[in-house]
Amino acid sequence: MNGPVGPYHHGSLAVQDRVGVRELADHVGRSIGPGIRPVAAAFLELQPMVVIGAADEDGRVWSSLLTGRPGFVRATGPASVSVAGGVPDGDPLAAALARGSTPVGTIALDPRTRRRMRLNGTARPTRRGLAIDAERVFSNCPKYLQKRDLYAPAPGSAPVAVRYGARMTPDQADLVRAADTFFIATLAPGHGADASHRGGNPGFVTVTSPTGLSWPDYPGNAMFLTLGNLETDARAGLLFLDWATGTTLQLTGTARTLFDGGDRTVRFTVDRVVEAEGASPLRWSPPAYSPANPGLPR
Repeated sequence: MNGPVGPYHHGSLAVQDRVGVRELADHVGRSIGPGIRPVAAAFLELQPMVVIGAADEDGRVWSSLLTGRPGFVRATGPASVSVAGGVPDGDPLAAALARGSTPVGTIALDPRTRRRMRLNGTARPTRRGLAIDAERVFSNCPKYLQKRDLYAPAPGSAPVAVRYGARMTPDQADLVRAADTFFIATLAPGHGADASHRGGNPGFVTVTSPTGLSWPDYPGNAMFLTLGNLETDARAGLLFLDWATGTTLQLTGTARTLFDGGDRTVRFTVDRVVEAEGASPLRWSPPAYSPANPGLPR
């Protein structure tokens, strides 16, 4: 079957069939719709951060962090959202999101409550930031989400030091190795963009070289939206956060999935790196790890 069925395109369907979860995916997919329910709207207005994924003007896919006082993201209608401020100047997605209509994926993840929701659609610039017309809205379970408390924001607005590169530095590689959470943006031509979350115990992401890393694809909701997109388009963007200092590390490149029996591993090749020291004003506590996190191999 080549065309989309319900919320899924042929890439997701191919992975669902390969793993043998098509029936479960069909059931879970019924929760995906264009409407923003009141409970979802209320959740959005409580969030101090949201992650957005899209392609830049050169076609590279990035995952970017947006922050603001709660209420900076809010539903403005049954299928529309506003984001005050938009992406920061200098962000890899700033130019693309400042022009016309751009397919985007967003994820609002609240470590305080271990809740998350995803909203994919089309973004356009406004005088205040961004407007997003929602096409797919849905929530995910708290699996692999680490719980964190939010401290007071960092005082002042010190200039952000931004470093660009084509490979990870040793310090950047250490940040990746220590991560218990990251975000991944993908897209499928004709089917829009998506932003998702990956979590596990520190060390679940392996750095294989300054331009290579990998992670296990843990069992999830059976939708396979991320891996489905990668089946059709290898471009991807990763976002790692230093939750204590606000530093962000953005990687863009390509990813492929390796299937080995019932196990899946995603391998990512870095093309560009952007590190912004103290980019986020938010400061979070050390995590309480999700009880769903698998143990790491010895």
